[in-house]
Amino acid sequence: MERKLNNYAVLKQIEGTPWIAFSAFERFPELVCGFSTRLGGVSRGMFASMNLGFRRGDVQERVMENYFRLGRSMGFDPERLVFPDQVHRTVIRRAGAADCGKGIIHERDYTGVDGHITDEPGVPLLIFTADCVPVFLYDRQKRAAGAVHAGWRGTVGGIAEEAVRRMTEEFGSRPEDIAAVIGPSAGPDCYEVGEEVACRFLEIFGGADTRPQEAESGGSGKENRTAESCINRPEIVRPAGGDKEGKYWVNLWEANRRMLLRAGLREEHIAVSELCTMCRQDLFFSHRVTGGKRGSMAGIIMLR
Repeated sequence: MERKLNNYAVLKQIEGTPWIAFSAFERFPELVCGFSTRLGGVSRGMFASMNLGFRRGDVQERVMENYFRLGRSMGFDPERLVFPDQVHRTVIRRAGAADCGKGIIHERDYTGVDGHITDEPGVPLLIFTADCVPVFLYDRQKRAAGAVHAGWRGTVGGIAEEAVRRMTEEFGSRPEDIAAVIGPSAGPDCYEVGEEVACRFLEIFGGADTRPQEAESGGSGKENRTAESCINRPEIVRPAGGDKEGKYWVNLWEANRRMLLRAGLREEHIAVSELCTMCRQDLFFSHRVTGGKRGSMAGIIMLR
């Protein structure tokens, strides 16, 4: 069963387990890539039902069953998954067959890693998110793929750009041959930050001396927020306005898109899923909406 969510994402359901496929990657039959939802698992309570986080307090056997269900539906072996460490840094690590299972059935022997790249088939790379941005990369010419976790620190640090650089270094990829998908995450009408973080973004994307300006109209914007409003916003930073003095909306989607452009990707090769994890509580867990009382979702990419 399939249901089109928008022009960039499709909700697939195989053997009762839903997951999200990206239209931009559907033309590559040699590639497995998808993003989990909060649906179709066996976890209970605040983890209901497809929680993929082992360290959130859920029953471990239920989490493992969730992985097996998702793996059967998407087409990967959960026991071969390669987990990152995700400490909001910009370290990208090359992974291979020897790394399969690290983080899920074996202990990791690396730390401080927020992204993996590989050119080996059958090595599923995983990224955890619950509002941060998952970035997926694929070079069809060199048969190489990558998965990156971009929170606000990773975004301003240029982790997406670093992943492209590492693919060129490790596999001989040309940036113009790389396709990218920016996956489900907090959208531009939802990701609220303080002035210090807003200025960090403006230093990178809007000039070192630029400061956020006062809103031109009243209202916080949050009460009128809809899934449809979290698209087509070219601004990186906007003042929240209303009673949210000193607060700003940050567009992580556009920031990472610009980082990929700066890395040399072609504009037509970058797709934004336009799915907001904070708006779509029917599909996703959101750390910010629940105050951290939630399960974890994951994005996975693998060469067949």
